[in-house]
Amino acid sequence: MSGRRDFLSQPAPENYVAGLGRGATGFTTRSDLGPARDGPSEEQIKEALAKRAAQLGITPDGKKGKEKEDDGGDDDDRYQDPDNEVGLFAGGVYDKDDEEADKIWEWVDERMDRRKRQREAREEAERAEYERNNPKIQQQFSDLKRALATVTDDEWANLPEVGDLTGKNRRSKQALRQRFYAVPDSVLAAARDSAELGTTVADDGTSSGAGGDSADGTMTNFAKIGAARDKVLKSRLEQASQGTETSIGGTSTNIDTQGYLTSLNKVQLSEAQAQVGDINRVRELLQSVVKTNPNNALGWIAAARLEELAGKIVSARKTIDQGCARCPKSEDAWLENIRLNHQSQNAKVIARRAIEANNGSVRLWVEAMRLETLPNNKKRVIRQALDHIPESEALWKEAVNLEESPDDAKLLLAKATELIPLSVDLWLALARLETPENAQKVLNKARKAVPTSYEIWIAAARLQEQLGQGNKVNVMKRAVQVLAKESAMPKREEWIAEAERCEEEGAVITCENIIRETLGWSLDEDDDRKDTWMEDAKSSINRGRYETARAIYAYALRVFVNSRTMWMAAADLERNHGSKETLWQVLEKAVEACPKSEDLWMMLAKEKWQAGEVDNARLVLKRAFNQNPNNEDIWLAAVKLESENGNEDQARKLLEIAREQAPTDRVWMKSVVFERVLGNTEAALDLTLQALQLFPATAKLWMLKGQIYEDMGKVNQAREAFGTGVKAVPKSVPLWLLYARLEEKLGLIVKARSVLDRARLAVPKDPQIWCESVRLERRSGNLAQAKSMMAKAQQEVPKSGLLWVEQIWHLEPRTQRKPRSLEAIKKVDNDPGLFTAVARIFWADRKLDKAQNWFEKALVLDSDNGDCWAWYYKFLLQHGTEEKRADVVTKCVLNEPRHGEVWQGAAKKPENARKGCEEILKLVAAELE
Repeated sequence: MSGRRDFLSQPAPENYVAGLGRGATGFTTRSDLGPARDGPSEEQIKEALAKRAAQLGITPDGKKGKEKEDDGGDDDDRYQDPDNEVGLFAGGVYDKDDEEADKIWEWVDERMDRRKRQREAREEAERAEYERNNPKIQQQFSDLKRALATVTDDEWANLPEVGDLTGKNRRSKQALRQRFYAVPDSVLAAARDSAELGTTVADDGTSSGAGGDSADGTMTNFAKIGAARDKVLKSRLEQASQGTETSIGGTSTNIDTQGYLTSLNKVQLSEAQAQVGDINRVRELLQSVVKTNPNNALGWIAAARLEELAGKIVSARKTIDQGCARCPKSEDAWLENIRLNHQSQNAKVIARRAIEANNGSVRLWVEAMRLETLPNNKKRVIRQALDHIPESEALWKEAVNLEESPDDAKLLLAKATELIPLSVDLWLALARLETPENAQKVLNKARKAVPTSYEIWIAAARLQEQLGQGNKVNVMKRAVQVLAKESAMPKREEWIAEAERCEEEGAVITCENIIRETLGWSLDEDDDRKDTWMEDAKSSINRGRYETARAIYAYALRVFVNSRTMWMAAADLERNHGSKETLWQVLEKAVEACPKSEDLWMMLAKEKWQAGEVDNARLVLKRAFNQNPNNEDIWLAAVKLESENGNEDQARKLLEIAREQAPTDRVWMKSVVFERVLGNTEAALDLTLQALQLFPATAKLWMLKGQIYEDMGKVNQAREAFGTGVKAVPKSVPLWLLYARLEEKLGLIVKARSVLDRARLAVPKDPQIWCESVRLERRSGNLAQAKSMMAKAQQEVPKSGLLWVEQIWHLEPRTQRKPRSLEAIKKVDNDPGLFTAVARIFWADRKLDKAQNWFEKALVLDSDNGDCWAWYYKFLLQHGTEEKRADVVTKCVLNEPRHGEVWQGAAKKPENARKGCEEILKLVAAELE
């Protein structure tokens, strides 16, 4: 047998607790709070401490061999001392690592304490510095408080009474003084009728009494009082609206507005009207100011103006005179003194005294000059001023303005430019007075004296233009080189502004030269130069500077030669603000630069055709054919040209050739429309059937087929065509609408409703289909169903202006239209149809100015909507002038609108195919309800 004991016979390890591994260390009951197992006894703790002390070689008391006084009862020290640990770590071994860790932590604590002391010292120094720089009110007035001990009783008694000037108390006192009570209208009526003798006869033949409707005078007619008040207000408003040609009190037939304002300034307000608080108190305050600081001119000026406001002009003059005596070097004080004495004989004396005290003041010399009435005296004063201040540009300008002879003015300017060579204005004034040859010399001298001035270079360029050498001598190119070398080159925007100023003054060539030499300044190729230049041109057009915009486009087109958008913008400028010849020139250059752009070719052909040059338009289209063979747009433009000029056979031949060489669905559709307009219904139907075999997915061909059958009276074939079409092209909204309207026209409301239900499934969330469903129910008399359908439509398409217009005008009572339109505008952003509906609401309320404003907003928002133009024209037919109607027709023709529910229906009718935009506008306006 082995000599090893079995497990159960072995002694338990030290500190073994049975069940500790499974957590059975004890329990707590309600009567025994605390652990069920006792901790180590005091003897075990002492034994463990002695064992650890022996291992570490220290004394059993844990003081490392040094005797220290025991604190006795300081538990914090016991817990902080690592050698005096009890409890869980009482049996631990304190080795060298623990001691090293304690030293590290002690070093960290010392470091942190040192940083804390440094931080606190720094904060204390900063706080002391802040308090020294920003002392408290108590500290600021400490020396004054100590000085109060020397104030005598008399000085205390002579201090002015400031009073309570707070806004709240002042307003309450003023309210108490101005309180009044409204007199009843009955009292006013009785007072009016008390001395009245009734001499009128009422409608019933009885004599009217002194007051009221009844004979006994017990009733007051407030309606008559209000009517009388309205008449008085109306007469006053009419007088105020008649402008300067109004008779005032029967004594004058004309008002001088400037003199009237001057007389208003001279009105002396009474003390009650002068709302400056209490004038006496303000006067005391200002007197205290001027006594405290008598050398402050602003205090004297304020005191003088207070006296002037109070109507005491003599006292104001005395006050400002004292201020001038105390502040003889103040320009403002002397100028105020001269102003207050302007109507008296002392003004010149005061001006002389002011100049004696301030002989270097330009403002005083100019004011003294203006006091003189004779021109010679003015010249004498200004020349004396120049003797004292020869470097003043303002004085030299005044002197030149006083001279009536150009030769004398040239002499003065020549002397002025010698004394002030850096004054650009003086150099330019001298150049304008000289002959062209001498002006060149003057400008050369000015350029040498002021090499950084671009104004001198512009003046030189304009001089060359006057001499007829603006295109030969490019002064601006040299100007840009010199200014760039001198680092005095202005910004692009400043150059554009100078070019516009030259255009305004008639120097067109200089304007073009400035743009050509400076437009590309500071713009790299990486910058978006094209958009930048187009914005510059649009800004110039908006300011009415068309030559500048033309020059900008010319420069930009030299850089972006093949830019179609740039050529289109330049053509628009010439069409709107240029001549027919300049437009043709621009378009000729455009088609040479962009020969593959069919838009430019068709624009040129259209301009030639509208000008009556049909042969030249044909030549343009022929050139376009050579550059763009088999282009459907050019083919169709040629067909339209021949058709509009009555050459139907030639147009038909062109369409046949186009169907062979450029067989597109659009060419086939135009062929069908051409035959339908001419009344060849059978030929149009035959072409439609052939086109549908080639292009079965073209919705417009199916629509044309159904409409042709409908024109022929074949309703069943039309229904079949529309039904087949919606199956072939289920996403075509106009095709669904034509199908539903055909069923409704035949009286089959249920079938039309079924068609629209299928359409909403095929094309969900389309506002036109939803609106047609609502209109179907409304036209059939189911108003409740229409409102229910509208509610569903608003949920599906909440931001549709078309649905909102339908709801506002047909499903809401009149009183709710305006609130509903406000709600619609908040939910729908910028819808022209909605704006037109709002304008119609104002029109119905007879608010014509607001209606016109909203109509114009709608047109600005979308000028391609023909319905907006028609509503506006219908409005002007009732409430507009002939000039305004003509202006609207002209703008409509210029914009050529192509969209709109009613507009498209009228424009695409075969009988209206050859009518112009103006005729269509009048037709649609008559059709609108």
